[in-house]
Amino acid sequence: MDGFKKRLNESVQLKLSFTLSLAILAVAIVAGVLSFLSAFDEAHELQDDVLRQVAQLMDRQHLAPVAPTTDSRLKYADQESRVIVQRLGEFSLAAVGLDAGGTLPLPATLPDGLHTLEVGGETFRVLVKTTAAGERIAVAQESGFRNEIARDGALRTVMPFLILVPVLLLIVADLVRKMFRPIAALSKEIDQRADQELHPIDARHFPTEVRPFAAAINRLLARVNQSMESQRRFVADAAHELRSPLTALSLQAERLADIEMSSLAHERLIVLRQGIERGRDLLDQLLTLAKVQSATDFPQSPLSVQGVYRRVLEDLIPLAEAKRIDIGVEGIQDAEVWVSELDMIAVVKNLVDNAIRYTPEGGQVDLSVEVSDAKAKLRVQDNGPGIPLAERDRVFDPFYRTLGSGQIGSGLGLSIVQTIAHRIGAEIRLDFADESQQTGLIATVSVPMR
Repeated sequence: MDGFKKRLNESVQLKLSFTLSLAILAVAIVAGVLSFLSAFDEAHELQDDVLRQVAQLMDRQHLAPVAPTTDSRLKYADQESRVIVQRLGEFSLAAVGLDAGGTLPLPATLPDGLHTLEVGGETFRVLVKTTAAGERIAVAQESGFRNEIARDGALRTVMPFLILVPVLLLIVADLVRKMFRPIAALSKEIDQRADQELHPIDARHFPTEVRPFAAAINRLLARVNQSMESQRRFVADAAHELRSPLTALSLQAERLADIEMSSLAHERLIVLRQGIERGRDLLDQLLTLAKVQSATDFPQSPLSVQGVYRRVLEDLIPLAEAKRIDIGVEGIQDAEVWVSELDMIAVVKNLVDNAIRYTPEGGQVDLSVEVSDAKAKLRVQDNGPGIPLAERDRVFDPFYRTLGSGQIGSGLGLSIVQTIAHRIGAEIRLDFADESQQTGLIATVSVPMR
Protein backbone atom coordinates (compact mmCIF):
# COMPACT_ATOMS: atom_id res chain seq x y z
CA MET A 1 0.00 0.00 0.00
CA ASP A 2 2.87 2.36 0.82
CA GLY A 3 4.40 1.60 -2.57
CA PHE A 4 1.15 2.50 -4.33
CA LYS A 5 0.88 5.77 -2.37
CA LYS A 6 4.43 6.63 -3.33
CA ARG A 7 3.75 5.93 -7.01
CA LEU A 8 0.50 7.91 -6.76
CA ASN A 9 2.31 10.94 -5.36
CA GLU A 10 5.10 10.73 -7.93
CA SER A 11 3.00 10.16 -11.06
CA VAL A 12 0.67 12.89 -12.32
CA GLN A 13 -0.82 10.49 -14.85
CA LEU A 14 -1.58 7.85 -12.22
CA LYS A 15 -2.96 10.46 -9.81
CA LEU A 16 -5.23 11.92 -12.49
CA SER A 17 -6.48 8.50 -13.58
CA PHE A 18 -7.06 7.40 -9.98
CA THR A 19 -8.90 10.62 -9.05
CA LEU A 20 -11.13 10.53 -12.13
CA SER A 21 -11.89 6.84 -11.55
CA LEU A 22 -12.88 7.49 -7.93
CA ALA A 23 -15.09 10.42 -8.97
CA ILE A 24 -16.78 8.35 -11.68
CA LEU A 25 -17.32 5.41 -9.31
CA ALA A 26 -18.76 7.67 -6.59
CA VAL A 27 -21.16 9.38 -9.01
CA ALA A 28 -22.10 6.05 -10.57
CA ILE A 29 -22.86 4.48 -7.16
CA VAL A 30 -25.00 7.42 -6.04
CA ALA A 31 -26.81 7.57 -9.39
CA GLY A 32 -27.28 3.80 -9.40
CA VAL A 33 -28.74 3.72 -5.89
CA LEU A 34 -31.10 6.61 -6.64
CA SER A 35 -32.16 5.04 -9.94
CA PHE A 36 -32.75 1.68 -8.28
CA LEU A 37 -34.90 3.17 -5.51
CA SER A 38 -36.83 5.33 -7.95
CA ALA A 39 -37.50 2.42 -10.31
CA PHE A 40 -38.42 0.17 -7.37
CA ASP A 41 -40.99 2.69 -6.05
CA GLU A 42 -42.35 3.31 -9.53
CA ALA A 43 -42.85 -0.42 -10.07
CA HIS A 44 -44.81 -0.62 -6.84
CA GLU A 45 -46.94 2.33 -7.98
CA LEU A 46 -47.70 0.55 -11.23
CA GLN A 47 -48.65 -2.59 -9.35
CA ASP A 48 -50.95 -0.59 -7.11
CA ASP A 49 -52.52 0.87 -10.26
CA VAL A 50 -53.20 -2.68 -11.44
CA LEU A 51 -55.15 -3.35 -8.22
CA ARG A 52 -57.09 -0.12 -8.72
CA GLN A 53 -57.86 -1.01 -12.32
CA VAL A 54 -59.13 -4.45 -11.32
CA ALA A 55 -61.36 -2.92 -8.63
CA GLN A 56 -62.62 -0.30 -11.10
CA LEU A 57 -63.36 -2.99 -13.66
CA MET A 58 -65.33 -4.98 -11.10
CA ASP A 59 -67.33 -1.87 -10.22
CA ARG A 60 -68.06 -0.69 -13.77
CA GLN A 61 -68.97 -4.10 -15.12
CA HIS A 62 -71.02 -4.95 -12.04
CA LEU A 63 -69.04 -8.14 -11.62
CA ALA A 64 -69.36 -10.18 -8.47
CA PRO A 65 -66.39 -11.92 -6.85
CA VAL A 66 -66.31 -15.67 -7.54
CA ALA A 67 -67.10 -17.91 -4.63
CA PRO A 68 -64.39 -20.18 -3.28
CA THR A 69 -63.79 -23.23 -5.48
CA THR A 70 -61.87 -26.46 -5.38
CA ASP A 71 -61.06 -26.53 -9.10
CA SER A 72 -57.99 -28.80 -9.48
CA ARG A 73 -56.66 -26.65 -12.33
CA LEU A 74 -55.75 -23.95 -9.81
CA LYS A 75 -53.05 -26.24 -8.43
CA TYR A 76 -51.06 -25.74 -11.60
CA ALA A 77 -51.61 -21.97 -11.83
CA ASP A 78 -49.00 -19.40 -10.84
CA GLN A 79 -49.94 -18.85 -7.23
CA GLU A 80 -47.63 -15.88 -6.76
CA SER A 81 -48.80 -13.84 -9.72
CA ARG A 82 -52.53 -14.26 -9.08
CA VAL A 83 -54.80 -11.36 -8.11
CA ILE A 84 -57.35 -12.24 -5.44
CA VAL A 85 -60.79 -10.56 -5.64
CA GLN A 86 -63.28 -11.22 -2.85
CA ARG A 87 -66.04 -9.62 -0.83
CA LEU A 88 -64.71 -8.03 2.29
CA GLY A 89 -65.33 -10.24 5.34
CA GLU A 90 -65.96 -13.35 3.22
CA PHE A 91 -63.48 -16.13 3.87
CA SER A 92 -63.26 -19.85 4.49
CA LEU A 93 -60.70 -21.20 6.87
CA ALA A 94 -61.32 -24.91 6.65
CA ALA A 95 -63.20 -25.76 3.49
CA VAL A 96 -60.93 -24.30 0.86
CA GLY A 97 -57.32 -23.22 1.33
CA LEU A 98 -55.85 -20.07 -0.15
CA ASP A 99 -53.57 -21.93 -2.57
CA ALA A 100 -56.55 -23.99 -3.79
CA GLY A 101 -58.60 -20.91 -4.67
CA GLY A 102 -59.91 -19.86 -1.27
CA THR A 103 -60.22 -16.34 0.13
CA LEU A 104 -58.19 -14.23 2.53
CA PRO A 105 -59.41 -13.87 6.13
CA LEU A 106 -59.73 -10.10 5.99
CA PRO A 107 -61.70 -8.22 8.67
CA ALA A 108 -64.84 -6.44 7.46
CA THR A 109 -63.83 -3.29 9.32
CA LEU A 110 -60.93 -2.44 6.97
CA PRO A 111 -61.30 1.10 5.62
CA ASP A 112 -61.21 1.83 1.90
CA GLY A 113 -57.77 2.26 0.40
CA LEU A 114 -54.48 0.39 0.12
CA HIS A 115 -53.14 -1.73 2.95
CA THR A 116 -50.18 -4.01 3.49
CA LEU A 117 -51.29 -6.93 5.67
CA GLU A 118 -49.72 -10.13 6.92
CA VAL A 119 -52.09 -13.07 6.52
CA GLY A 120 -51.16 -16.65 7.30
CA GLY A 121 -47.47 -15.87 7.52
CA GLU A 122 -47.45 -14.14 4.12
CA THR A 123 -47.61 -10.46 3.26
CA PHE A 124 -50.27 -9.15 0.90
CA ARG A 125 -51.00 -5.80 -0.69
CA VAL A 126 -54.77 -5.25 -0.34
CA LEU A 127 -57.03 -2.63 -1.93
CA VAL A 128 -60.44 -2.16 -0.28
CA LYS A 129 -63.13 -0.45 -2.37
CA THR A 130 -66.86 0.18 -1.95
CA THR A 131 -68.67 -0.30 -5.26
CA ALA A 132 -71.49 1.85 -6.58
CA ALA A 133 -73.91 -0.87 -5.43
CA GLY A 134 -72.69 -0.44 -1.87
CA GLU A 135 -70.79 -3.73 -1.84
CA ARG A 136 -67.30 -3.73 -0.33
CA ILE A 137 -64.69 -5.74 -2.22
CA ALA A 138 -61.02 -6.48 -1.62
CA VAL A 139 -58.42 -6.88 -4.40
CA ALA A 140 -55.19 -8.44 -3.10
CA GLN A 141 -51.84 -9.62 -4.43
CA GLU A 142 -48.91 -11.34 -2.72
CA SER A 143 -46.20 -8.80 -1.76
CA GLY A 144 -43.31 -11.21 -2.42
CA PHE A 145 -44.23 -11.49 -6.09
CA ARG A 146 -44.70 -7.71 -6.31
CA ASN A 147 -41.30 -7.08 -4.76
CA GLU A 148 -39.63 -9.56 -7.10
CA ILE A 149 -41.10 -7.85 -10.17
CA ALA A 150 -40.18 -4.40 -8.81
CA ARG A 151 -36.65 -5.54 -8.00
CA ASP A 152 -36.15 -7.08 -11.45
CA GLY A 153 -37.40 -3.90 -13.10
CA ALA A 154 -35.15 -1.73 -10.95
CA LEU A 155 -32.13 -3.94 -11.69
CA ARG A 156 -32.83 -3.65 -15.43
CA THR A 157 -32.84 0.11 -14.96
CA VAL A 158 -29.48 0.03 -13.19
CA MET A 159 -27.94 -2.52 -15.57
CA PRO A 160 -26.64 0.14 -18.02
CA PHE A 161 -24.69 1.70 -15.14
CA LEU A 162 -23.13 -1.66 -14.29
CA ILE A 163 -22.09 -2.21 -17.90
CA LEU A 164 -21.13 1.29 -18.99
CA VAL A 165 -19.23 2.46 -15.88
CA PRO A 166 -16.33 -0.05 -16.38
CA VAL A 167 -16.27 0.92 -20.05
CA LEU A 168 -16.16 4.59 -19.03
CA LEU A 169 -13.29 3.89 -16.64
CA LEU A 170 -11.32 2.22 -19.42
CA ILE A 171 -12.04 5.12 -21.77
CA VAL A 172 -10.91 7.65 -19.16
CA ALA A 173 -7.70 5.70 -18.47
CA ASP A 174 -7.01 5.51 -22.21
CA LEU A 175 -7.70 9.22 -22.68
CA VAL A 176 -5.38 10.16 -19.82
CA ARG A 177 -2.66 7.92 -21.26
CA LYS A 178 -3.10 9.52 -24.69
CA MET A 179 -2.99 13.01 -23.20
CA PHE A 180 0.37 12.21 -21.60
CA ARG A 181 1.68 10.47 -24.72
CA PRO A 182 3.34 13.65 -26.10
CA ILE A 183 5.42 13.90 -22.94
CA ALA A 184 6.48 10.26 -23.26
CA ALA A 185 7.26 10.83 -26.95
CA LEU A 186 9.34 13.89 -26.04
CA SER A 187 11.28 11.89 -23.46
CA LYS A 188 11.86 9.04 -25.92
CA GLU A 189 13.01 11.42 -28.65
CA ILE A 190 15.54 13.10 -26.38
CA ASP A 191 16.80 9.75 -25.00
CA GLN A 192 17.41 8.39 -28.50
CA ARG A 193 19.49 11.35 -29.60
CA ALA A 194 23.21 11.05 -29.97
CA ASP A 195 25.54 13.26 -27.96
CA GLN A 196 26.04 15.67 -30.85
CA GLU A 197 22.35 16.00 -31.83
CA LEU A 198 21.49 19.26 -30.12
CA HIS A 199 19.02 20.65 -32.67
CA PRO A 200 15.77 22.02 -31.15
CA ILE A 201 12.73 19.79 -30.79
CA ASP A 202 9.55 20.51 -32.71
CA ALA A 203 6.99 21.68 -30.14
CA ARG A 204 4.16 22.52 -32.56
CA HIS A 205 2.34 19.22 -32.06
CA PHE A 206 2.56 19.38 -28.24
CA PRO A 207 -0.36 20.54 -26.05
CA THR A 208 -0.28 24.11 -24.82
CA GLU A 209 0.62 23.01 -21.28
CA VAL A 210 3.68 21.09 -22.52
CA ARG A 211 5.02 23.74 -24.92
CA PRO A 212 6.72 25.84 -22.19
CA PHE A 213 8.54 22.70 -21.06
CA ALA A 214 9.62 21.97 -24.64
CA ALA A 215 10.68 25.59 -25.13
CA ALA A 216 12.80 25.40 -21.97
CA ILE A 217 14.47 22.23 -23.28
CA ASN A 218 15.18 23.97 -26.60
CA ARG A 219 16.79 26.90 -24.80
CA LEU A 220 18.91 24.48 -22.77
CA LEU A 221 19.93 22.59 -25.93
CA ALA A 222 20.89 25.87 -27.55
CA ARG A 223 23.07 26.83 -24.58
CA VAL A 224 24.73 23.39 -24.50
CA ASN A 225 25.31 23.50 -28.26
CA GLN A 226 26.86 26.96 -27.97
CA SER A 227 29.08 25.81 -25.12
CA MET A 228 30.24 22.70 -26.99
CA GLU A 229 30.81 24.71 -30.16
CA SER A 230 32.95 27.16 -28.20
CA GLN A 231 34.89 24.27 -26.71
CA ARG A 232 35.48 22.66 -30.11
CA ARG A 233 36.51 26.01 -31.60
CA PHE A 234 38.96 26.53 -28.73
CA VAL A 235 40.50 23.08 -29.23
CA ALA A 236 40.80 23.58 -32.98
CA ASP A 237 42.26 27.09 -32.61
CA ALA A 238 44.71 25.94 -29.94
CA ALA A 239 45.83 23.02 -32.11
CA HIS A 240 46.30 25.32 -35.08
CA GLU A 241 48.26 27.82 -33.00
CA LEU A 242 50.48 25.10 -31.55
CA ARG A 243 51.14 23.42 -34.88
CA SER A 244 53.34 26.23 -36.19
CA PRO A 245 55.72 26.35 -33.18
CA LEU A 246 56.02 22.57 -33.19
CA THR A 247 56.75 22.55 -36.90
CA ALA A 248 59.45 25.16 -36.35
CA LEU A 249 60.91 23.10 -33.50
CA SER A 250 60.89 20.02 -35.72
CA LEU A 251 62.80 21.88 -38.44
CA GLN A 252 65.34 23.18 -35.94
CA ALA A 253 65.81 19.65 -34.58
CA GLU A 254 66.41 18.32 -38.10
CA ARG A 255 69.03 21.00 -38.68
CA LEU A 256 70.72 20.15 -35.39
CA ALA A 257 70.97 16.53 -36.50
CA ASP A 258 73.35 17.59 -39.33
CA ILE A 259 75.75 19.24 -36.89
CA GLU A 260 78.61 17.32 -35.36
CA MET A 261 77.95 16.64 -31.67
CA SER A 262 78.80 14.22 -28.95
CA SER A 263 77.00 10.90 -28.67
CA LEU A 264 75.26 12.06 -25.49
CA ALA A 265 73.94 15.18 -27.22
CA HIS A 266 72.85 13.10 -30.19
CA GLU A 267 70.88 10.73 -27.94
CA ARG A 268 69.13 13.65 -26.27
CA LEU A 269 68.37 15.13 -29.68
CA ILE A 270 66.68 11.88 -30.70
CA VAL A 271 64.53 11.98 -27.56
CA LEU A 272 63.68 15.63 -28.29
CA ARG A 273 62.63 14.82 -31.87
CA GLN A 274 60.46 11.94 -30.63
CA GLY A 275 58.74 14.27 -28.17
CA ILE A 276 58.12 16.84 -30.89
CA GLU A 277 56.68 14.14 -33.14
CA ARG A 278 54.36 12.96 -30.37
CA GLY A 279 53.20 16.53 -29.89
CA ARG A 280 52.48 16.89 -33.61
CA ASP A 281 50.54 13.60 -33.62
CA LEU A 282 48.52 14.80 -30.63
CA LEU A 283 47.68 18.05 -32.39
CA ASP A 284 46.62 16.15 -35.51
CA GLN A 285 44.34 13.94 -33.42
CA LEU A 286 42.88 16.96 -31.63
CA LEU A 287 42.12 18.61 -34.96
CA THR A 288 40.55 15.40 -36.24
CA LEU A 289 38.42 15.06 -33.10
CA ALA A 290 37.22 18.67 -33.33
CA LYS A 291 36.45 18.16 -37.03
CA VAL A 292 34.43 14.96 -36.59
CA GLN A 293 32.50 16.42 -33.65
CA SER A 294 31.28 19.35 -35.73
CA ALA A 295 30.88 17.63 -39.10
CA THR A 296 27.37 17.61 -40.55
CA ASP A 297 28.03 16.70 -44.19
CA PHE A 298 26.03 13.87 -45.73
CA PRO A 299 27.50 11.63 -48.45
CA GLN A 300 26.16 12.00 -51.97
CA SER A 301 27.21 8.49 -53.13
CA PRO A 302 28.06 5.11 -51.56
CA LEU A 303 31.62 4.36 -50.48
CA SER A 304 33.55 1.14 -51.05
CA VAL A 305 34.98 -0.36 -47.87
CA GLN A 306 37.76 -2.16 -49.78
CA GLY A 307 38.79 1.17 -51.27
CA VAL A 308 39.07 2.66 -47.79
CA TYR A 309 41.14 -0.33 -46.68
CA ARG A 310 43.58 0.19 -49.56
CA ARG A 311 44.04 3.90 -48.78
CA VAL A 312 44.62 3.26 -45.07
CA LEU A 313 47.12 0.47 -45.73
CA GLU A 314 49.07 2.70 -48.11
CA ASP A 315 49.54 5.17 -45.25
CA LEU A 316 50.27 2.70 -42.45
CA ILE A 317 52.29 -0.07 -44.13
CA PRO A 318 55.58 1.71 -43.30
CA LEU A 319 54.61 1.70 -39.61
CA ALA A 320 53.74 -2.02 -39.82
CA GLU A 321 56.96 -2.89 -41.67
CA ALA A 322 59.00 -1.14 -39.00
CA LYS A 323 57.62 -3.69 -36.50
CA ARG A 324 57.68 -6.58 -39.02
CA ILE A 325 53.91 -6.99 -38.66
CA ASP A 326 52.04 -9.03 -41.27
CA ILE A 327 49.11 -6.79 -42.25
CA GLY A 328 46.56 -7.28 -44.99
CA VAL A 329 42.94 -7.71 -46.03
CA GLU A 330 41.20 -11.08 -45.68
CA GLY A 331 38.80 -12.09 -48.43
CA ILE A 332 37.57 -10.19 -51.45
CA GLN A 333 34.06 -9.35 -50.29
CA ASP A 334 33.24 -5.67 -50.51
CA ALA A 335 30.44 -3.52 -49.15
CA GLU A 336 29.18 -0.05 -50.00
CA VAL A 337 28.11 2.28 -47.22
CA TRP A 338 26.59 5.76 -47.26
CA VAL A 339 29.26 7.38 -45.10
CA SER A 340 31.58 10.30 -45.71
CA GLU A 341 34.93 9.17 -47.05
CA LEU A 342 36.83 11.25 -44.49
CA ASP A 343 34.80 9.70 -41.65
CA MET A 344 35.32 6.17 -42.91
CA ILE A 345 39.05 6.68 -43.38
CA ALA A 346 39.34 8.18 -39.90
CA VAL A 347 37.53 5.19 -38.34
CA VAL A 348 39.58 2.53 -40.13
CA LYS A 349 42.87 4.39 -39.81
CA ASN A 350 42.57 4.84 -36.04
CA LEU A 351 41.60 1.19 -35.51
CA VAL A 352 44.46 -0.08 -37.67
CA ASP A 353 46.93 2.35 -36.10
CA ASN A 354 45.98 1.11 -32.62
CA ALA A 355 46.28 -2.51 -33.76
CA ILE A 356 49.78 -1.90 -35.14
CA ARG A 357 50.91 -0.01 -32.05
CA TYR A 358 49.72 -2.64 -29.55
CA THR A 359 50.67 -5.73 -31.57
CA PRO A 360 54.17 -7.01 -30.68
CA GLU A 361 56.89 -7.27 -33.31
CA GLY A 362 56.34 -10.10 -35.75
CA GLY A 363 52.59 -10.09 -35.05
CA GLN A 364 49.64 -10.04 -37.41
CA VAL A 365 46.84 -7.58 -38.21
CA ASP A 366 43.95 -8.59 -40.48
CA LEU A 367 41.22 -6.44 -42.01
CA SER A 368 37.94 -7.93 -43.26
CA VAL A 369 34.38 -6.98 -44.11
CA GLU A 370 31.13 -8.93 -44.30
CA VAL A 371 27.50 -8.06 -44.92
CA SER A 372 24.67 -9.31 -42.68
CA ASP A 373 21.37 -7.91 -41.42
CA ALA A 374 21.62 -4.97 -43.86
CA LYS A 375 24.84 -3.86 -42.16
CA ALA A 376 28.45 -3.81 -43.26
CA LYS A 377 30.62 -5.24 -40.49
CA LEU A 378 34.18 -3.92 -40.63
CA ARG A 379 36.66 -5.98 -38.58
CA VAL A 380 40.20 -5.20 -37.53
CA GLN A 381 41.83 -8.16 -35.75
CA ASP A 382 45.25 -8.41 -34.12
CA ASN A 383 47.11 -10.85 -31.90
CA GLY A 384 48.24 -8.29 -29.35
CA PRO A 385 47.44 -8.28 -25.61
CA GLY A 386 43.82 -7.21 -26.14
CA ILE A 387 41.77 -4.93 -23.88
CA PRO A 388 40.60 -6.23 -20.46
CA LEU A 389 36.85 -6.33 -19.92
CA ALA A 390 37.09 -3.84 -17.05
CA GLU A 391 38.62 -1.20 -19.33
CA ARG A 392 36.49 -1.56 -22.46
CA ASP A 393 34.15 1.25 -21.52
CA ARG A 394 36.92 3.63 -20.54
CA VAL A 395 39.10 3.18 -23.63
CA PHE A 396 36.62 5.34 -25.55
CA ASP A 397 37.23 8.29 -23.21
CA PRO A 398 39.53 11.02 -24.59
CA PHE A 399 43.19 10.74 -23.53
CA TYR A 400 42.66 7.37 -21.80
CA ARG A 401 45.27 4.72 -22.49
CA THR A 402 45.47 1.17 -21.21
CA LEU A 403 47.68 1.00 -18.15
CA GLY A 404 50.94 -0.90 -18.45
CA SER A 405 50.90 -1.01 -22.25
CA GLY A 406 54.10 0.97 -22.62
CA GLN A 407 52.90 2.36 -25.96
CA ILE A 408 53.19 5.97 -26.98
CA GLY A 409 49.95 7.58 -28.15
CA SER A 410 47.48 10.40 -27.63
CA GLY A 411 44.61 8.31 -26.28
CA LEU A 412 42.23 9.94 -28.77
CA GLY A 413 41.98 7.25 -31.45
CA LEU A 414 39.04 5.25 -30.06
CA SER A 415 37.33 8.44 -28.91
CA ILE A 416 37.38 9.67 -32.51
CA VAL A 417 36.07 6.31 -33.72
CA GLN A 418 33.19 6.38 -31.22
CA THR A 419 32.28 9.99 -32.07
CA ILE A 420 32.03 9.16 -35.77
CA ALA A 421 30.16 5.91 -35.07
CA HIS A 422 27.50 7.70 -33.00
CA ARG A 423 27.03 10.32 -35.69
CA ILE A 424 26.60 7.83 -38.56
CA GLY A 425 24.49 5.38 -36.53
CA ALA A 426 27.14 2.65 -36.35
CA GLU A 427 27.90 0.29 -33.47
CA ILE A 428 31.34 -0.62 -32.07
CA ARG A 429 32.11 -3.92 -30.43
CA LEU A 430 35.38 -5.09 -28.85
CA ASP A 431 36.09 -8.83 -28.36
CA PHE A 432 39.05 -11.04 -27.58
CA ALA A 433 40.54 -12.72 -30.65
CA ASP A 434 41.35 -15.72 -28.44
CA GLU A 435 38.64 -16.12 -25.81
CA SER A 436 40.37 -18.98 -24.02
CA GLN A 437 43.62 -17.05 -23.51
CA GLN A 438 41.86 -13.64 -23.45
CA THR A 439 44.39 -12.16 -25.83
CA GLY A 440 44.18 -10.36 -29.11
CA LEU A 441 41.49 -7.90 -30.10
CA ILE A 442 38.71 -7.86 -32.67
CA ALA A 443 37.26 -4.40 -33.24
CA THR A 444 33.98 -4.63 -35.16
CA VAL A 445 32.18 -1.58 -36.54
CA SER A 446 28.66 -2.33 -37.83
CA VAL A 447 27.64 0.36 -40.32
CA PRO A 448 24.09 0.54 -41.76
CA MET A 449 24.24 0.13 -45.54
CA ARG A 450 21.45 2.64 -46.11
